[in-house]
Amino acid sequence: MESAFQRLAAELSKLSQVEPVRLQDDSTFVSGERTIDGSALELEVAWANNEVFSGGMARDFMVACLKSTTLRWMQSGAAGFDHPVFAKLVDNGVMLSNSHATAVPIAEFVLAALLDHFNPQAPRRELQQEGRWGRVRFREVSGSTWLIVGMGHIGSEVATRARAFGATVVGVRRSPRGDEPADRMITPDQIAAELPSADVVLLALPANAQSEHMVDAAFLGAMAPRSALVNVGRGSLVDEAALLAALDVGTPACAILDVFETEPLPADSPLWKHPSVHLSAHDAPNSDGLTARNDRVLLDNLARYVVGERPQGVVDASAVKG
Repeated sequence: MESAFQRLAAELSKLSQVEPVRLQDDSTFVSGERTIDGSALELEVAWANNEVFSGGMARDFMVACLKSTTLRWMQSGAAGFDHPVFAKLVDNGVMLSNSHATAVPIAEFVLAALLDHFNPQAPRRELQQEGRWGRVRFREVSGSTWLIVGMGHIGSEVATRARAFGATVVGVRRSPRGDEPADRMITPDQIAAELPSADVVLLALPANAQSEHMVDAAFLGAMAPRSALVNVGRGSLVDEAALLAALDVGTPACAILDVFETEPLPADSPLWKHPSVHLSAHDAPNSDGLTARNDRVLLDNLARYVVGERPQGVVDASAVKG
């Protein structure tokens, strides 16, 4: 995208081995002053940044990448590669690198949503608007227990912030390393035993065959009555019909959802108007610091790549292909 090139032109000029190719708004490709036909591109590196997808250029970009016989590496601005197009790229021999630049904004999003759950501000604003001197009793985060399912970059950033507020964090990981910012680590087979004592259950997992609908009726039925379910992983982690049924009986007390099985969320979905659902449009990473952080990931990895070093964040091909 032209906007990304203009931001990074000075830094890219320091890498003499790099010849930038920009995707324009009219779907043409430009290198320097030359316009290049998409079928004639000799790409070696591609950058799938947020502007490609938010700017409506995703199809043209991906078609060019899939058709290229010279593409060797793609740097993504996201953490996951669950869309089938990435498996096709892997089949073409393309190496994929992810980015964890979203971890900080997602963690701040989660904290903001949960602080409002524990200490809701809307009633105070209503009192202010009505000119009434009233008090609102709230629940403390300090002393609460947070079960964080997925202690990767996002889960770890949330855990660090939650513990700063005095919460106890129980982290979930298939193979705990021992250096996670948690009070205790467990493996997925131990989740059920922890659900009844968790005030917050956070899902920060990728989508795969094992995680699909892991939050089902049994999972929800084991949760604590006043607990909150938060999903910033993937929509497929939650059985939405089972969640609606559980919310109707008050357990969990609320669901904070930023991702859904179908996106955009259909207009007729009952999630829109359910009083216990707080939803957003896959908006958790949308901070003012994300672009600069992702730019830095690209520049650092590109500097490694041009001297023959392996970029950081390269994902295992078998995980992409399921």
